[in-house]
Amino acid sequence: MEKVLHPSGKAKITLLLCFAIAIFEGFDLQSMGVAAPRMRAEFMLDNAQMAMAFSAAILGTLPGAIIGGRLADIVGRKKVLIFSILLFGVMSLMTAYAGNYDLLLFIRFLTGLGMGGALPMMITLASEAVSSDRKGTAVSVMYSGIPFGGLLTSVVAMMLAGDAEWRHIFYVGGIAPILLIPLLLKFLPESSDYLQGKTQGQQTTPFMEVLFAKDRRMSTIQIWISFFCTLVVLYFLLNWLPLLMGAQGLSKLEANYIQMGYNVGGMFGSFLMGMMLDKMRMSFVIKFIYLGILVSLCCLSFSPTVALLALSAVGCGLFIVGGQSALYGLAAMYYPTEMRGTGVGAAVAIGRIGSFAGPLLAGFLLSIGKSATIVIGSSIPVILIAAISALMLVRKPKQAVQLAHSQSKT
Repeated sequence: MEKVLHPSGKAKITLLLCFAIAIFEGFDLQSMGVAAPRMRAEFMLDNAQMAMAFSAAILGTLPGAIIGGRLADIVGRKKVLIFSILLFGVMSLMTAYAGNYDLLLFIRFLTGLGMGGALPMMITLASEAVSSDRKGTAVSVMYSGIPFGGLLTSVVAMMLAGDAEWRHIFYVGGIAPILLIPLLLKFLPESSDYLQGKTQGQQTTPFMEVLFAKDRRMSTIQIWISFFCTLVVLYFLLNWLPLLMGAQGLSKLEANYIQMGYNVGGMFGSFLMGMMLDKMRMSFVIKFIYLGILVSLCCLSFSPTVALLALSAVGCGLFIVGGQSALYGLAAMYYPTEMRGTGVGAAVAIGRIGSFAGPLLAGFLLSIGKSATIVIGSSIPVILIAAISALMLVRKPKQAVQLAHSQSKT
């Protein structure tokens, strides 16, 4: 395919297929959240156990992202992506057959291993399919598939009225990505940047040098802090939002509408923030994102009506999910081609520690009797730390991006 397609055609096919994969990953990421009330009743789980069930898959994404990102710079992006999709598809399907709590945790960990390997590949392939001035938009277009998949999860959950039907969510989330694999094998092109580097005999850069070479050390640390703190909040809302809304007296249907609003906002936010990242000053975009997150979280904590809660959820999705998509775009810009898989994979892995911590923190606060308002409000200091680190990262963005771009050409 690489020899036949025009570069613009390759980019469109790559983005389309990565967007489809992101839909399935987003579907699975939120499947636990919408299935949680029904699963908790069947397995008789308390808040702490539910937090572990939420976090098991997220914990698996940590080694998945590191290993997948590193292998991508050695054997190629496409091979690692397809294997990762096969793993998380099969394990998502197996979630429906978990007969006890311990088996459920193990299966969800393996599901996360596959999802962790897939995400840095999608980011890397999307960023390498386009020119350097469109990387933010390309990554955000791809990433918008994740909240779209989450929206589909809520729709499927609303169609399944019976409490015993939570397993159907995982049937859909497992079979769909497996069916996509033949299309990926036939139509997904390998990254031209990666192939060109291998043709030119580029050597694989040592792991620690990728992350902590003198010209990348501070950028790596700042990316990691931003990823960690933003994903603490993003994943705590992804997993706990329906239960938090139920604790505030909303029905299951109303809570699903709130979750849908969060995902609709995330879809639009991903497109918006990515385009802004490519066309506007980075420091302005970062300030806009984190100010929006703070305002949205405050509104979600104190909104007195369902309509205002839904609007606040849209705002949270717009700025939190959209902001994280912009961070993924930034990470792809700050590492040159021959080490982009490793750099992005490590950043995703650090972010996944935040993803793991977020649901656990919410579960702990709820287990000691804190209200939904307090739980949501506790995320505000975390967002402030993320904002400070991201602003430090983009103080001199042009030099860093130009350095990565020039290194990828040498």
